[in-house]
Amino acid sequence: MPRLAIWAEASVSFRPPGTQAHRHRRRRCRCRGRATTKRQPNEASPLQLQYSTLSPHTCTRHARLASRRDACTRTQMKPLLLTPPARLAAAAPSTLSRLLRLQSGRHHAHASSSSNRLLPPLLRPPRDGFRGGRLIASSSSSSSQMAAPADAPGGSADAFEVIRAHQEKAARLPPVEEIRTILDQSVRGVLATHSQGHVGYPSGSMVDFACDQDGSPILAVSSLAIHSKNLSENPKCSLLVAKDPEDRTDTVITVYGDATPVSDQEKDAVRSAYLRRHPEAFWVDFGDFRFLHIKPKAVRYVSGVATAILGSGEFSAAEFKEAKVDPISQFSTPVTSHMNKDHSDDTKLIVQYSTTVKANKPSQVDFAYMLDVDSLGFNVKAGYDGSVLKLRIPFPRRAQDRKDVKTLIVEMLQAAKASSSSAE
Repeated sequence: MPRLAIWAEASVSFRPPGTQAHRHRRRRCRCRGRATTKRQPNEASPLQLQYSTLSPHTCTRHARLASRRDACTRTQMKPLLLTPPARLAAAAPSTLSRLLRLQSGRHHAHASSSSNRLLPPLLRPPRDGFRGGRLIASSSSSSSQMAAPADAPGGSADAFEVIRAHQEKAARLPPVEEIRTILDQSVRGVLATHSQGHVGYPSGSMVDFACDQDGSPILAVSSLAIHSKNLSENPKCSLLVAKDPEDRTDTVITVYGDATPVSDQEKDAVRSAYLRRHPEAFWVDFGDFRFLHIKPKAVRYVSGVATAILGSGEFSAAEFKEAKVDPISQFSTPVTSHMNKDHSDDTKLIVQYSTTVKANKPSQVDFAYMLDVDSLGFNVKAGYDGSVLKLRIPFPRRAQDRKDVKTLIVEMLQAAKASSSSAE
């Protein structure tokens, strides 16, 4: 047999040696050249089998060219097989990124910016207990978890400790009010019902919803929908809502309850509440649509999933009903849109001043994007030292109305500018 480097296509189906398909036989090359001898596929190397684009029936001249190409590229192919993709794109991790990984006990390679989604929703210290539904900071947490790597400059470690201490003390809404407010501002979730077609199994549906004045989710469902048929047989269901669907570490809420039809007396009020959140939903007036209430039996939340600051809690129907929606949260969209569009640099300056991060370089906070606002402060997504964090920025005092929110932001900006000027 001539010494040929015959390349086999990746799609070749292998049969045991000795079968008719593996016997030597004469074939003509697809290039219409000279006839050549077909080699058994198991004589080709794994690299040849995986990366070849030539036919197994190749003339001597083309096979020799393929052999030369293999000799030139084989050393370049092996690293692709041996090296994980994450390591190929690895970059030098920043000091704060390494600190965050040490804190959470996760030692993953620092890859692309998509890994930032695994960071905690709010930079808070590890917690080990509850007080009033909120997790309490652990006083016995190991200091080695927060220690900087040996090559980390002391300034970065100090800055991280300052941010951590700031987030621990930052004013937040009571947990039940925060959950009630998040649900009120949300418009979409996953509805789980008892499947009638597959008895014993749950059925999930993506649905739009709104909340009424009692906090009960309102659904507009078609009689043709699977979940509508399931609820007609068994009204028990759950509605899962994520505050930030793109960040699995952010708050996730599950409402357990029974779906009941809306009475004729309530229909107008329920319809108005639904259309406030979904003004384009003209189909709610179609004949096959009806409104349903999910009357909560229990409401559970979890945050910090896959991190060392896991937090969770559960409220009864009475506790949830008594809670109030934060009155300032209704202004979140106009306030945050205006600040992000016209005053992004001011927001960054406020974040840097509020967290008291001092910098040797011009700006240690790379950017700050305002997410939402409530009576006690606002949440931002901020870039710091190459990492993305979600931080809580408290107001100096409780905001009374939308005008007061503007007043407080101006006061915080003036204080930040004054501090920046004095530092220079």
